[in-house]
Amino acid sequence: MQLQHPNQALVEIERAVPQPAYGQLLLRVEACGVCRTDLHLVDGELPQAHTPIVPGHEIVARVEAVGAGVGGFSRGQRVGVPWLGWTCGRCAYCVSGRENLCDQARFTGCQIDGGYAEHCVADARYCFALPDGVDAASLAPLLCAGLIGYRALSMAGSGTRIGLYGFGAAAHIVAQVARQQGREVYAFTRPDDHESQQFARSLGAVWAGNSDVAAPEQLDAALIFAPVGTLVPKALAALRKGGVVVCAGIHMSDIPGFPYAALWGERQIRSVANLTRQDGTAFLELMRQHPVHTEVTRFPLARANHALAQLRNGKLQGAAVLIP
Repeated sequence: MQLQHPNQALVEIERAVPQPAYGQLLLRVEACGVCRTDLHLVDGELPQAHTPIVPGHEIVARVEAVGAGVGGFSRGQRVGVPWLGWTCGRCAYCVSGRENLCDQARFTGCQIDGGYAEHCVADARYCFALPDGVDAASLAPLLCAGLIGYRALSMAGSGTRIGLYGFGAAAHIVAQVARQQGREVYAFTRPDDHESQQFARSLGAVWAGNSDVAAPEQLDAALIFAPVGTLVPKALAALRKGGVVVCAGIHMSDIPGFPYAALWGERQIRSVANLTRQDGTAFLELMRQHPVHTEVTRFPLARANHALAQLRNGKLQGAAVLIP
């Protein structure tokens, strides 16, 4: 499924199976998650994107061929491919462990053809080994929703009360991780989205309500997964002194002005930019030791446009996953 131009539906195309270049793996896709970033891609909100492009960056796949120069992977092995697909490895960001900030970075399903396909190729350096014996669709959301949620939670500090604004794929995973860490989760959803609020409670949230109401308790941190800039001042107002608002999306509408008094008291606003391979290694090890439940709705690959529409309209709980 390919995006020909922004603001158009994806189209089904046929083309030859790609061959792995030096350092690459040829992969047969088992499942690919549908991420809100894919909506931003379709809507033309990612200026770095290339078109035409095959979207998809939550890829669970099997290795079909190993390119020259690749070690550590074998045919038939299950791997995961995340958003970060390539970095230069030489810049100040890369050599200091902050490859997520590399100015030359390339991203899966944005500048590199992704997993809305039967086959794809990927840089072996940015592939993660995944376990066998686990449903591929259940693993797919971990490759972005889980990873970005994990990075966002790591920026939240050690506070107990965590607010999650937007209870979609990322929040439903990070809520479980936060509960495993002994934290209290407060879920903020679209107004009167009672189904999502009940879903949040079922995953251990101590409170769930509308995003346009005041938090019932002062929060130590607020993680914003919804791409809605007006939520930033609301989340900031919910923080106790020293708290942090973490904006976890790649795109967000403009943040309105707010009084300095709302920030004062050593409150912070931070953003999450992509991920690092170390994030992936740490998070997947955490999932091995303390698994979470991923709520997924499966769609055939050819129904990718329908899956995107369901995500856009807030009709899904958890994550959508495409199955070739």
